[in-house]
Amino acid sequence: MNRILVANSEGTPGVAQAAEMLAAGAGGLDAIEAGIRLVEADTSIRTVGRGGWPNLLGEVELDAAIIDGNSFRSGAVGALKGYLHPISVARAVLERLPHEFLAGEGAARFAEEIGAEKGDNLTPDSARVWREWFEENVPPAARGDWPDVPLAELCQQAIDPEKGKDTTVYLTLDGRGEIMAGVSTSGWAWKYPGRLGDSPVIGAGCFADTRYGAAACTGTGEMAIRAGTSRAIVLYMKMGLSLTAAVDEAIEDLRRLQGGLLQRITLHAIDRDGRHRVVAVNAEDQLYYWLWREGDAAPRSEPTEIVAL
Repeated sequence: MNRILVANSEGTPGVAQAAEMLAAGAGGLDAIEAGIRLVEADTSIRTVGRGGWPNLLGEVELDAAIIDGNSFRSGAVGALKGYLHPISVARAVLERLPHEFLAGEGAARFAEEIGAEKGDNLTPDSARVWREWFEENVPPAARGDWPDVPLAELCQQAIDPEKGKDTTVYLTLDGRGEIMAGVSTSGWAWKYPGRLGDSPVIGAGCFADTRYGAAACTGTGEMAIRAGTSRAIVLYMKMGLSLTAAVDEAIEDLRRLQGGLLQRITLHAIDRDGRHRVVAVNAEDQLYYWLWREGDAAPRSEPTEIVAL
């Protein structure tokens, strides 16, 4: 069996743990959850979990999803506040509920019900950077009415302080030949409260089908939502295209997008034979990802392909 793990560079804190678990015979869901939890806990990763950038109101909202490629059962949470590990809450949605997706207050209520670990995800440094943005961009006349002011214009500035930083994604083919995917993010900095990117949207941010492969996206989630990019890649493989051709077709779909938020998006994909491809679309700089294959002593960092739309 050609066991494989693909994770993006933000997955660094947990990729070794996930690879070790796969090498020892763990299932993909267990390896993904364990690896992503370490990313969520690492405050140096500013786009995932604790330490992530807040929304316009200075609140950290977290999104996560996980999918079983055998059954297509998934669990997703969006705009979750006050809990440290959205990937574990998402997995509990998969395993304990008849639903696939919880958001906002409902997601927090469920996290409370299952005894998920609580915590303040807004670190002092993230709060400092948000305050600097606030002082520079919110007119003095609006500060007295904050937060009850119109936010639509302010969210046009939703650009991360760190360029090229992302959601974390993990794709696995485990020793049982089963394919799984998981993602976690704090989303765009200074986003409109309640904004959901592609990460918790199954078929946009991630998708897995053990018969064919899996895919996940990072970067401009609005693009992946509009094109259904992750499921499109897997469906193109189902139609008989190779992994390479399937990713190419998904890129062509992205080329059809007009208007809206069009920036960088990175596509990660694996197939049932253990092949993989990672392409950064519209990247300004070279990006990297983690790859581990059965027999490797440790995951290794690899450069992405770069394609322009």
